[in-house]
Amino acid sequence: MTIVLVALAFSFAWSIGSHYTGACMGMPYALGAVRARVALAIMAPLALVGAATASGKVVTTVGHKLIARTPTRLGEVVIVAVAFAVTAAYNVVRIPTSTIQLLVGSVAGVAVGASVGVRWHTILTLVAIWAAAPPVAAALGYVGGRTLGRVTRVGGALVLVGAAASFAMGANDVALASGALVGPGVLSPHVAGLVCGVALALGVLITGRGLLDRVAFDIVEVDRATATSAQLVQALVILVAVSFGYFTSMNQALVGAMAGAGSARGQHAVKRRTLLGIARGWLVGPPSAFALALVASLLVRAGGGAVAH
Repeated sequence: MTIVLVALAFSFAWSIGSHYTGACMGMPYALGAVRARVALAIMAPLALVGAATASGKVVTTVGHKLIARTPTRLGEVVIVAVAFAVTAAYNVVRIPTSTIQLLVGSVAGVAVGASVGVRWHTILTLVAIWAAAPPVAAALGYVGGRTLGRVTRVGGALVLVGAAASFAMGANDVALASGALVGPGVLSPHVAGLVCGVALALGVLITGRGLLDRVAFDIVEVDRATATSAQLVQALVILVAVSFGYFTSMNQALVGAMAGAGSARGQHAVKRRTLLGIARGWLVGPPSAFALALVASLLVRAGGGAVAH
């Protein structure tokens, strides 16, 4: 079971790396500040460094603070398998969504199916952060858009803030996979972050081009100053949340920041049709992950297996 769990966590981290290429480097690529291969080559090692060095508090939240009892290794397999499957489905249809929300939905579904107490206060705190992140990012993006409005040469700055977002993604999102290895004591937080950080980097480099193109050419419609402001705000919002041991959506922070920065410059920064598709993914993703995890947990329980200690 341990081998299965490590393989699933590694695969899930790989999927996460692929999923967030657009959120981190889509705008620098779309606006010609960097070529696609270079964008992915910049993102991959920074995501690994963020995962290995700055994810400890978030790993603790995922591994120990979402439900009242520690999942067994079988329980973690169910949690990660469901979250991975739903994330992979969104990757196939090329719709950016929140892997964080999928993972939390999966954890809650397994806990309810196993009659294990869910620490709803922690989840409600996360929901409040998720709800606050887009408007906060929009407000900061508006300020940034006004500030950078007079700047004309920001190509290098846009690449730098994309790099910062890549580091933030590693710190913010690797715990979704590595937490499954820390909770039942398979690996220490540092080693789990490193192992899953390698998977993030491989996902970026090998299978990340699709979502990079999706954000670059189907969602982004901004100039370089607006994009730089939005990407910087996204990285700041994520890193502030991570510093307190919480995690929030890269995509939600980016979309909010793009809307605010675009408004400051009189632009419609996000295409409405694509935005509505993403919003549907946010609304449907967590409940679907919860439902699948609940069913899986009930089946395991009916078969005599234990998903929590």
